[in-house]
Amino acid sequence: MTYAFMIEPQDFIALENEDELIEKCQEWGLLSGKATKLKTFYYKGNGLNMTCTIIGYVDHMAAVIQLDNGQKHCIHPSYLKEMQASSYSARSISNAGSDRSTESTTSDTVVPVIPAELTQTPDALVNLDEIPVNLDDSDDTDTDEFSSGLKGDPDGLVEEYVGPQSGAASDAQPKAKTASKAKSVKIDLPEGKVKMSAVVKEFTTVPNHFSDNDDEVIIYEAVTITEPDVIDVGEAWSSHSATVKKQELEVGDVITFEAKIIKKKLTRNPVPYKINNPSKIQKED
Repeated sequence: MTYAFMIEPQDFIALENEDELIEKCQEWGLLSGKATKLKTFYYKGNGLNMTCTIIGYVDHMAAVIQLDNGQKHCIHPSYLKEMQASSYSARSISNAGSDRSTESTTSDTVVPVIPAELTQTPDALVNLDEIPVNLDDSDDTDTDEFSSGLKGDPDGLVEEYVGPQSGAASDAQPKAKTASKAKSVKIDLPEGKVKMSAVVKEFTTVPNHFSDNDDEVIIYEAVTITEPDVIDVGEAWSSHSATVKKQELEVGDVITFEAKIIKKKLTRNPVPYKINNPSKIQKED
């Protein structure tokens, strides 16, 4: 059976092994930080309740799951996390009746997880877990503070989630100009994992509007792709994941590693590229 509501990605970053999948699920809060095994995940949207498999992600806002019928679907990790609660279905049904009578059928501000919204038809509201995807990063010219690479102005969608921020809006303009100046030379990034070297520049945090805690990240400078072809990238960033923390990195450390690098700007920072799932990390003396 094929489900018409599914939003199937045109392309996505596949999680190639169980270690990468566990690390990503820990980052999303789907597994505890001490977890060493995967668990069974369930998709409970649109009246369904079936097992699903996490096979990859588009970016921070969109995980890619696969249902039993083989269809792939984009869903926000926080929404998928809500679905894992045993009381999710009952809560959705009971809240749907009471909320429908008091809420307008249209809304300018959409909270990421409101079970009552699940009863809306696709024509009335876009399902919160269905995020249209356009993954052609080569056409990405956004200079907003958060660029997700999703089709249909996803940056506007995120702003609706967190509400208007007049102060932040005024601050975003000079940062956008700085970012555009930094990207004077367009770089053709290779597909798949490559060998790289970088210097640790800074440890920082960025806001995560779907979590109580900020995301820990590392900013690198002098980032260079060393194989198969030498490409000077400049600055890039990565999540300060559990795997990276084991290296006990410090500012100024020169490291080599293997990773996939994509075009994705760091929130509120003019750093245009992200390093995904670095492995085989080694410090140079």
